[in-house]
Amino acid sequence: MFGQDIGIDLGTSSVLICVKGRGIIANEPSVVAIDKDSNRLLAVGREAQEMLGRTPGNIVAVRPLKEGVISDYAVTERMLKYFIQRAVKSGTLAGLFKPRVVICVPSGITEVEERAVIDAATQAGAGRVHLIEEPLAAAIGIGIDITQPCGSMVVDLGAGTSDIAVISLGGIVQSESIKVAGDTFDDAIIKYIRRKYNILIGERTAEELKIKIGCTLKRDKLLAMDVRGRSLVSGLPKTIQITSDEMYEALSETATVIVDTIKNVLEDTPPELVGDISNRGIILTGGGSLLHGIGRRIQTETGIKVIVAEGAEECVALGTCKATDNMEILKNYKAGERIR
Repeated sequence: MFGQDIGIDLGTSSVLICVKGRGIIANEPSVVAIDKDSNRLLAVGREAQEMLGRTPGNIVAVRPLKEGVISDYAVTERMLKYFIQRAVKSGTLAGLFKPRVVICVPSGITEVEERAVIDAATQAGAGRVHLIEEPLAAAIGIGIDITQPCGSMVVDLGAGTSDIAVISLGGIVQSESIKVAGDTFDDAIIKYIRRKYNILIGERTAEELKIKIGCTLKRDKLLAMDVRGRSLVSGLPKTIQITSDEMYEALSETATVIVDTIKNVLEDTPPELVGDISNRGIILTGGGSLLHGIGRRIQTETGIKVIVAEGAEECVALGTCKATDNMEILKNYKAGERIR
């Protein structure tokens, strides 16, 4: 017998925890702070994120996931244990039974990477672990009836990966996962400012630029933002002004890679399903779908209407939780196997 059903969106930049019957109970950055001397866990989530780049020598604040997969197994296990215990303690049957956990993974994940996620969750206290691919979880979270013989295209734009999938009859017909996503946009901004101004900025500053004035199509109204970084010439702090047109230059190439991948998936999709997608539209989920102009750019270049899902950042987490309602999907896979 299992306790609570818990859905986990184990993302590169954030972890969302959904408990069946209660919804999203946690939305925290996937950052962990550890004291190297004592190996003691100091902070997880938002508190740990505040420590990034600001810790003394004995404290390290790390992101244990990179490009959608585990890069530091031990730290990921401790982070999962923290969130699973947090979910179980808040329930009515706290501690009586181990929870059944459904975790979403990128569609391009390897068997070795899958096993790392399953083992980490099991060691963290899960009773049974199922994996579900991010686009499928997103579709369920949005409310699409995935069991129908009708094609739906879901594009999940996360921090570490962009997952594009065509779904029909309860499974993924055609998909592609690329390691070009939100973090890639941030890197592009850092490289652009370094190349043009000889100034180095941090990841958090790049993300703030992306959110506030970033765009993949030129904005109707020019926006500007002051940015403070370190001059690579003098080594001293320097403030410059960056415009939204410059952000378009910095982000355009990365956006093109994502759009081209969507086109490739459409080209390999059976024509009947392409017809369904043309009628229903392409659905965008994930934090990257909120980047200004990305939906219109995809729509312009594919000729298919694009819909940004309501609550785009939470769709995948909600879908992992809702997947436990469809026992037929879960029963088709042994514990610890992927749902697709």
